[in-house]
Amino acid sequence: MRTFSRILTVVLAAAASVTGCSIAEPSSDVAAGSLADIASLDGAKFTVGGKEFTEQLILCQITIQALRSVGAEVKENCGLTGSDTTRAALTSGSIDMYWEYTGTAWISYMKHTDPIPDAEKQYQAVADEDLSKNEIVWLDPAPYNSTYTIVAKTDVAEQHGIKSISDYAGLVKSDPDAATMCAATEFLARNDGWPGLQKTYGFALPADKLATVAEGTLYDNAAKGSTCNFAEGVTTDGRIQALKLSVLEDDKAFFPVYNPAPNVRKPVADENPDLAKILKPIAEALDLTTIQKLSTKVDIDGEQPEDVAESWLKDSKFIG
Repeated sequence: MRTFSRILTVVLAAAASVTGCSIAEPSSDVAAGSLADIASLDGAKFTVGGKEFTEQLILCQITIQALRSVGAEVKENCGLTGSDTTRAALTSGSIDMYWEYTGTAWISYMKHTDPIPDAEKQYQAVADEDLSKNEIVWLDPAPYNSTYTIVAKTDVAEQHGIKSISDYAGLVKSDPDAATMCAATEFLARNDGWPGLQKTYGFALPADKLATVAEGTLYDNAAKGSTCNFAEGVTTDGRIQALKLSVLEDDKAFFPVYNPAPNVRKPVADENPDLAKILKPIAEALDLTTIQKLSTKVDIDGEQPEDVAESWLKDSKFIG
């Protein structure tokens, strides 16, 4: 049973994500591990933010606990609603850092139409432009690609022979009743989301076959087929395998590469040069299998993001 203090913490955290306020934390009791052998951030103070979906909540908590283990004082602002809100919190100085994705920054913030297919070149282009124009420093990226995908109720996909997004586009034209789609508000508005997907694959789903749903319900809706047979998804989400959903091939390579990396305001990075050294081994250890397993622990097993982050950091010897 959850204790009253855990419930109070969750309530306060939810309030912070709505108001944009940070929660001041007491002195850290995170034990030192291998990160403390790299450098110390004693006396440093940071506000760490993140978006509201599972993967971001985990990354936010990993960063917070890692920094506390090397002596930093950290305020939490995880769970901010939407990419634009989180980015604005960084550029305005409300937060000092969070993990952003190369594709998101390139398309949504820097307003480029075409992504760069090569992951390393995409990262470097984003990092260079963000530093020169916005004084945002991109630290070392994680190797996994947290890109969008389209998932399907497996028996429906098999019944209609749908293996790729091109196949889905054909289904929209031939049988729109079977092509019902669920998507979250942000995906429906992004150039690298629904509008661009329809344009690239040459289809237009009737409005009454498209349902706007909360991000956390996308996979359940598709698995049950209650609202839709298809849904927006993210490759790193553990619910895809747990719910036995089918992933459609992006056969026209529409979705950009989305490698996550810590984004830090330049004055903060300049004042704390050891920050990059501390977060580098964490980024290197976060491969696709790892983030999928961590996400599954939250979305399927019902564990708290902070507990999942702590366990992984301890198992990896990053903290004590």
